[in-house]
Amino acid sequence: MTTPAVDYPALVRATTELMHAPQVPEIKLHLAADARGIWQTVEEAVSDPRAKRPFWAFAWPGGIAKARLLLDRPDLVRGKRVLDIGCGSGLGAIAAMQAGARFALANDIDPLAIAATALNAARNGVEVETTDRDLLGEAADGFDVVLFADVVYEPELAIRVAACLETLRRRDALILFADRGTTRLPLRPVERLYECRTTPFPELEPGYFERGIVWRL
Repeated sequence: MTTPAVDYPALVRATTELMHAPQVPEIKLHLAADARGIWQTVEEAVSDPRAKRPFWAFAWPGGIAKARLLLDRPDLVRGKRVLDIGCGSGLGAIAAMQAGARFALANDIDPLAIAATALNAARNGVEVETTDRDLLGEAADGFDVVLFADVVYEPELAIRVAACLETLRRRDALILFADRGTTRLPLRPVERLYECRTTPFPELEPGYFERGIVWRL
């Protein structure tokens, strides 16, 4: 028997509510309506292993800090071509477009993240292109700014991110790398551009806060 195709946009809508992430009131996102239950719901609803973990349904500390920085410092992206790798909800790409970027490509291998990003971009009145290609293995050319946020949560992934960053550093692009303050950076940062105290949202642990930090590499 053939497994029925999953309507990814419908699944995003069914498991989320429109909310503002902490410190980013300019942007509304489809975020988890049930911060704990969504993990089991998605696991049972999809067969694609890339879509089993709904990281896209949360605003993480690095992504929040990255979006806040871009909205406060539009000069970083104004008139530029922006690539958001591991985009999750699309928060970074949306913030870049709101800040005046000429073009933004949001990239994530999770098809649910791509569906969420498209819905979120439309909800916020900006145009964001998407792709589910594994751009960590390609380090795509043609971008002025490359964004990363909350992408080193597994050892193997951290190794791949480090290799991608090393390739990008040899090109003429601004690399903004955002994550929690407790994260071990894959490369030595050049400059800390922004820091805020925030929480993963929706909250998984009440009262739990971390530092969201953005580095220029």
